[in-house]
Amino acid sequence: MTSGKQLFSTLADGKLTVEIVTTEFPEPGENQVLVQMEAAPINPSDLAILTSAADLENARYSDGKFVAHMPEPFNSAQRGRHGIRMPAGNEGAGTVVAAGEGEAAQSLIGQRVACVPGTAYAQYSLADAGMCLPLGAMSSRQGASAFVNPMTALGFVETARMEGQDAILHTAAASNLGQMLIKICQEDDIPLVNIVRRQEHVDLLSVLGAAHIVDSSSDDFPEQLRGAIDTTGAYLGFDPIGGGVQVDNCFKAMEQVAVAKMTAFSRYGSDQKKKMYIYGRLDMGPTTLTPAYGFGWTLSGWLLTPFLQKAGLETLLRMRQRVLEGLTSTFASSYKQEVNLEEMLTREAVLDYREMKTGEKYLVTPQA
Repeated sequence: MTSGKQLFSTLADGKLTVEIVTTEFPEPGENQVLVQMEAAPINPSDLAILTSAADLENARYSDGKFVAHMPEPFNSAQRGRHGIRMPAGNEGAGTVVAAGEGEAAQSLIGQRVACVPGTAYAQYSLADAGMCLPLGAMSSRQGASAFVNPMTALGFVETARMEGQDAILHTAAASNLGQMLIKICQEDDIPLVNIVRRQEHVDLLSVLGAAHIVDSSSDDFPEQLRGAIDTTGAYLGFDPIGGGVQVDNCFKAMEQVAVAKMTAFSRYGSDQKKKMYIYGRLDMGPTTLTPAYGFGWTLSGWLLTPFLQKAGLETLLRMRQRVLEGLTSTFASSYKQEVNLEEMLTREAVLDYREMKTGEKYLVTPQA
């Protein structure tokens, strides 16, 4: 049996404890592989387990561990995980050092792979062989973010196609994922409205060749947004912010554009279908909606795993192949800083990556 370091997060008695401990890793099952993890990104989706809404400013930090108060209502809302020691790290990359007896698992022995074990913040992880992506000559650093952001960005495009939409709107669009989406939409000739939060993000996306960029910090933001929606016909949007008024802003602009095209007044607003998906929680506050866009709108949640289950195996395999072919171009990720397991739990690092700032993703190197 293999032993090594692993991160665990435990919520109990109103306290969140995140620590690195030495763990015994079981032998892989028939269709599993044991991956020596070499690189794992810290994505916003990882923070739900890693930090949640804990008071990290006043936490107690020590070598390879921190303990933080979990305020209400977040403590009660996570009652289902109270007292359970949970691993973290959705995705990463490394070398397969052991495999189960299944043919797919055996074929991966010795190969460098990207994987989605859900336990990537560890020196070793068990992964489903069928979900591993062989990286060939690419490094673990290049392949570490091969799943969550690339497959999510591709999933947005596939969702638009399934719903018969020809254009997409995306908020907080200067993120790593947002930049990937721009490149995908350029390749697939799909109009994309990109909402960003400051001028430097406008400059960044302009360099990438984005055609429709709207700065929410500008005084004329509503006018800019209406113009972009009118030009593209983007009545389907994806929002990683969750809280606040951005979804409301998008619905308002969509409706105003649709109403301007109506030939007769209706007390119920336009019959244009308008849909926004929330796929993240950069803002933990309530989502604000106002009665300003009729009744032809839908607000829903979007998660990658349920989407892939709905899309089916053929679509999954096609998306994975596209990611592999574009890992050093369309789907390349950049990192602000690399940290080992102990360094990722220091006060300086935790407070920094918890902010989820655009272009400042951390990469964990468990073997360092």
